[in-house]
Amino acid sequence: MLNNLTIAQAKKLLDQKKLSSSELTKFYLDRIKKLEPKISAFVTITDKEALKQAEKADKLISQGAKKLLLGIPISIKDNFNTKGVQTTASSKVLEGYIPPYDATVVNLLKEEGAVIVGKTNMDAWAHGSSTETSDFGSTKNPWNIKRLPGGSSGGSTASVAADEVVISIGSETAGSIRQPAAWCGVVGLKPTYGRVSRYGVIAMGSSLDSPGPITKTVEESAFVLNILAGQDKFDATTSPKNVEDYTKNLNQKISDLKIGISKRYFDQCEKDVKDSVMQAIKVLEKLGAKIIEIDLFDPQYAIAVYTIIQRAEVSSNLARYDGIRYGNGRDKFGEEAKRRIMLGTYALSAGYYDQYYNKAQKVRTLIINDFKKAFSQVDVIIGPTSPSTALPLGASKGHPMFGEMADVLVEPSSIAGLPGINVPCGLSSENLPIGMQIIGPQFSESLILNVANQFEKNTDFHKASPNI
Repeated sequence: MLNNLTIAQAKKLLDQKKLSSSELTKFYLDRIKKLEPKISAFVTITDKEALKQAEKADKLISQGAKKLLLGIPISIKDNFNTKGVQTTASSKVLEGYIPPYDATVVNLLKEEGAVIVGKTNMDAWAHGSSTETSDFGSTKNPWNIKRLPGGSSGGSTASVAADEVVISIGSETAGSIRQPAAWCGVVGLKPTYGRVSRYGVIAMGSSLDSPGPITKTVEESAFVLNILAGQDKFDATTSPKNVEDYTKNLNQKISDLKIGISKRYFDQCEKDVKDSVMQAIKVLEKLGAKIIEIDLFDPQYAIAVYTIIQRAEVSSNLARYDGIRYGNGRDKFGEEAKRRIMLGTYALSAGYYDQYYNKAQKVRTLIINDFKKAFSQVDVIIGPTSPSTALPLGASKGHPMFGEMADVLVEPSSIAGLPGINVPCGLSSENLPIGMQIIGPQFSESLILNVANQFEKNTDFHKASPNI
């Protein structure tokens, strides 16, 4: 069986001619066909296009080409523009929209020979943390199909957890990679804001959105970040900082590492989550890391800040979808999108801008400075990714603030533009995955990847997979 293949394992099979990309792609397409009635991870399956890409990859491999993802099947979240392939952001407003160009991230992946088998389901417009706001139905968690996968990158994380693809690409505004990765038991990396281009990504919160990889192992996330990171002439918010080789320092000892722990990040967690993360920290302590208690702001403060800033940016970004340039009419907007548009418009309106939006930006600066103060004492900060394990289907219905509550532990670092990674660190009493997040200063991706990799090398949690 080809289940649980990593990038390195798939490349080895392809390079040694033990398997062709066409055969590998067909295996995953067959698996998608078998599992989709249960999981619903995809909005669009690009089987014909994928098999053509695989045939092209086989020719290049036979000619000795050495592209980084050559012939490897992947999935892409449905808010990344894909030339000639429907891109909906899981909203009926964009149903039938065929972009004339690829997002920069998609273009980079294609240049390295990746085979795109489909576009994954998400909360409509990325509004939510459950994938239940999708206009095309909710994705189910492969660990328990009566549970949520998280969101908004729920389809991407589910497709990796269910072995429907080797890797996937998601996006995070305030938890949308790390939180579903925690609930689905996979690795999810949210890079520093501006490290990866947003060009061609359907915007949600423009000062927050960060594309990133979703994988089975930390090494794979480092590998994919090597491909995606860098300045983009089409995105003025990308950083000119040189791109490191993120795989180079994955095996550095952490004997001098200072790990910050804030009790506020554990106070509201389920017992299983708290216990598993504390045990995971002890693994790092045995490897020589020093644990230092720090006093970060209560993560609850981030909820108010994010709610105002994100809704304001949603109001601005969704104004372009008027049914004239592309897509369908505004009457196709779902309930969650309408709610966010109205609240954002209100926060930006005359007489309320200073009272709400401007004040939220000031508190955002205080949160940024709070992290800076913490990183003057420690190298990384570790805590639970989500306060709970995957919740039952329907849990988000009737709860307008469900997303903020589910993302409460990752929102502060996203607001501050910091990099963070989720790694599996345990299973609950109900056999549901538990995730630990590692946060670092801006542009410290190499550091957090190394810490995550050291933990992964000394545990087996990443090897666990759902029985589906």
